[in-house]
Amino acid sequence: MTQAPRHFPRHWSSPLRLLVVLLAMCLSLPALALEFDQYPGDLGSAKGDLALFQQAFPGTDRVEPVTDLPWPVNALYRGDELVGYAFESAEVAPIPAYSGKPVNLLIAIDPSASLRLAKVLNHSEPIMLVGIPSERLDDFAGQHLGTSVTSRLEVGEDVDAISGATVTVIVVNDTIMRAGRLVAAALGLIEDPAAAPIARVRDEIYAPADWQGLLDQGALGHLTLRQGEVDDAFVGTPAEHYLSGQRPPRDATFIDLYLGYLNAPSVGRNLLGERGYDQLMASLAPGEHAVALLADGSFSYKGSGYVRGGIFDRIELVQGNASISFHDSDQRRLPRLAIDGAPALSERDIFVIHEDAHFDPGTPWRLNLLVRRASGPLTQEFTRFHLDQALPEAFIERPEPVEPAPLWLEMWQQSRLELIGLGAGLVTLSLILAFQDALARRPRLLRPLRKAFLLYTLVYIGWVSLAQLSVVNVLALIHAVIPAVANSASHGFSWSAFLIDPLMFVLWVFVAVTLVLWGRSIFCGWLCPFGALQDLVNQLARHLKVPQLTLPFAVHRRLWVVKYLILFGLVGVSFYDLGQAERLAEVEPFKTAITLHFLRDWGYVLYAVALIASSAFMHKAYCRYVCPLGASLAIAGRLRLFDWLRRHRGQCGTPCQICANDCELVAIHPDGRIEASECHYCLDCQITYDDDRRCPPRVKRRKRLERDAARTHGDVGDAEPRGSSQDGDPRRIPCLEEN
Repeated sequence: MTQAPRHFPRHWSSPLRLLVVLLAMCLSLPALALEFDQYPGDLGSAKGDLALFQQAFPGTDRVEPVTDLPWPVNALYRGDELVGYAFESAEVAPIPAYSGKPVNLLIAIDPSASLRLAKVLNHSEPIMLVGIPSERLDDFAGQHLGTSVTSRLEVGEDVDAISGATVTVIVVNDTIMRAGRLVAAALGLIEDPAAAPIARVRDEIYAPADWQGLLDQGALGHLTLRQGEVDDAFVGTPAEHYLSGQRPPRDATFIDLYLGYLNAPSVGRNLLGERGYDQLMASLAPGEHAVALLADGSFSYKGSGYVRGGIFDRIELVQGNASISFHDSDQRRLPRLAIDGAPALSERDIFVIHEDAHFDPGTPWRLNLLVRRASGPLTQEFTRFHLDQALPEAFIERPEPVEPAPLWLEMWQQSRLELIGLGAGLVTLSLILAFQDALARRPRLLRPLRKAFLLYTLVYIGWVSLAQLSVVNVLALIHAVIPAVANSASHGFSWSAFLIDPLMFVLWVFVAVTLVLWGRSIFCGWLCPFGALQDLVNQLARHLKVPQLTLPFAVHRRLWVVKYLILFGLVGVSFYDLGQAERLAEVEPFKTAITLHFLRDWGYVLYAVALIASSAFMHKAYCRYVCPLGASLAIAGRLRLFDWLRRHRGQCGTPCQICANDCELVAIHPDGRIEASECHYCLDCQITYDDDRRCPPRVKRRKRLERDAARTHGDVGDAEPRGSSQDGDPRRIPCLEEN
């Protein structure tokens, strides 16, 4: 293969000057693009900004803090009317996002627990810092408006995602709904979503008992009201004296009411008898419960609604924030009681609580008894009396509270197919590395295999899976593991921040292992989608006979330093302002070319295209001189344990320069040493190492074997060496054949 000369005249050639100017222009383009895409930043004291709240609740004129809550929550008023509540999500549900820090949103809900406002205040998401307008994330959050916080919204089904920011929007979706549920539950607007799971009634617990025994255990609730107590409840109301002459004496029994939870065997079996209990339990559907109401007195708990339309309007069960009303279909008559010692009871009924009521026998509940009294010919007054009840602890078994599955685990479950595809690729690469020597002896197999793997890396790992590693990940890792930085950020180290993107996590683990065994080369040469794109473009350019530029080795060696300076600059800035460092990391074109598929502002696109174009006439120029991620991996790769690339000791580089001239990355010193921190493990030097047509030690050995074979067969003068000019090898060195 024709190679460009390795040395230039004292005055550099015009193409070289053009290359330097082009690289300088490319490096300035991200700064130009930043002017067109400013990070939204913090909205400041948004909690007191009435203009924001008026968008959700027109006419809001007052904001007051809500006390007795574990987080800062503001009540919003229109005059004296409470219209909603507002809070910041980072105070309530600080869920770490991809950056390791939460996305903070201003959220407002109305008294019905529906979302009315969801606006991003600030975030540190690398994918959203530049390139994607901040309005996109606000628009995504806005899709939740009008939804109850008790709903479950799936990204991609119920709400549209943002291309290239899947992890971020999943976290934002979970943040909005979880923070809304927690606040609504704390305010009493909904049932507490963090409550313990429903307790199980212990079917094996049964002890015979009489009526008084159940009362003594607390297994039966009891409420006795005298007429005088009821009269006193209406004192001061218009009903106090209306028709007072027709009322029973004050010491008369108004109602003697008993309440029992029948699913518990010690209650149901004693009250109903064994046969009645078994029949009742058999008639209940899974998740249903039965309670017994037993009463005597002048007041009936059934009420007039029972006669009119089958609604029991005098009783309701209340548990937590939920209330349960009974219809006529929920009632079953109880003809008799099987227990000894029961008083005379004129009303005996069983009421069924259905599964959708989410009744928990392990949580205390209350029976509300509504008493209505006339205050005039057409008017009435109401009052409520309460019967509190809780099942004895011996009758129930409380399961351990089930914590909601962490978000990262949900992400891994959703990414099963993608992980299989990535795993197959990594296994394939591992086999290539394990059998690299055998493959190097078969270049007709290795070269197409490498091209196919580069296509897989670019298309599947990059454009499909969006698993392009970045120096931003390195900065986040530094700030997670260094205690001083972690403490100053008040977040500390959390595996969940790294596990939230399963493909990136698996890829980083594989890269970490290969760093110890091979150094930087495996990721940069095989697993970097942008590197694969440059490599494939260069191969196409060489096929089209595009001239290749090669800098003098001394100049090339000094340019290696640039990427380390960029890395150190980014790390230094990150200690002052991590968000600014992440924005400056746009020196990487990965987000534009891989993650966002070139759908960005023109400055970013022009920068990425220019770097890709430069690789057409200088192999991986960006990787060699600019890439801060490559620099960080090169530093870590200094700890590698093995040197896998074979060399002829004392012969490579002195005088042979074949591998050094062929190395497209110029990672081989003139003296034959391989610069492992710059090698991308293309294995071309290993192909040459095993080529007995090009490698001088191999050529010498082959010729010796051929001469020995010729002497053995007596045809020394007639034998024509294998691999002569007839074999058409364009990389053959004829002078070696003649020695």
